[in-house]
Amino acid sequence: MSRSLIGDYIDSFRNPGFWTYSTWLELVTKYRRSRLGLFWALCPALVYMFGVGGFFGHLQGHVSDTYIPHLGIGYVLFRLITISLSESTTTLPGHSSFILDGRVRLTDYVLRVVAKAFFYFVMALPAVIVALSISPSFNPAGLLLSLPWFLLLLLNLGWMVAIVAVLGARLQDVHELIGSILMFSFLFTPIIWYADQAPADTLRGMIARANPLYHMIESVRAPMLGEPVEKLTYIYLAVMLVGGWLVASFIYRRFARYVPVWV
Repeated sequence: MSRSLIGDYIDSFRNPGFWTYSTWLELVTKYRRSRLGLFWALCPALVYMFGVGGFFGHLQGHVSDTYIPHLGIGYVLFRLITISLSESTTTLPGHSSFILDGRVRLTDYVLRVVAKAFFYFVMALPAVIVALSISPSFNPAGLLLSLPWFLLLLLNLGWMVAIVAVLGARLQDVHELIGSILMFSFLFTPIIWYADQAPADTLRGMIARANPLYHMIESVRAPMLGEPVEKLTYIYLAVMLVGGWLVASFIYRRFARYVPVWV
């Protein structure tokens, strides 16, 4: 029996008990024995923003009060995306006992991964707030402008993780492939560098703008820092949203039925 990706997502949000409670339980058991507890969820963002950001920014000749917010926002968004995608490759095999027991609504397991990544994103927000407070270009009104773009990022992430999860259930190599792609894409995403350092009319600028993470991160970060969003980003994200959900829906409807056999 074929399954609908959008229909399964709707059912998962209507019945969130499994994926919300199991994610909460995993996080509680992970941090409850630690003396510093949830601080360890905030620590990577602090170290990366103010440690790596301050050091690398100085090496590159960037002003800290503008470079640290740029890097910090880019880092937490990139981490949200990469955790979701990389862990989605193994989430279905990791829940094989549930799937074989009859819980075949695969979006429950995909949302577990996204919920976990979103938890780390929320835990990093205090560091982002501190970074924005030192930025001379911070635009408070830009937070409201960034919200629709962040929702669009999550919508695009929804079809991405669905495709990766189904492929990961069939091919174990997908985990290594996605990890390598994400590592490589970091270099072509404006996190440690500024978008204007790779103009759109240059070869490196065109390569960078072919990277979906470029547009996903720039669209959210630019309004916060009072920077314009390129027209290409509007078009790219709109096409990616429609095309991505069409492709993901086809793959899910065609292959989700085979996941119990694959895992």
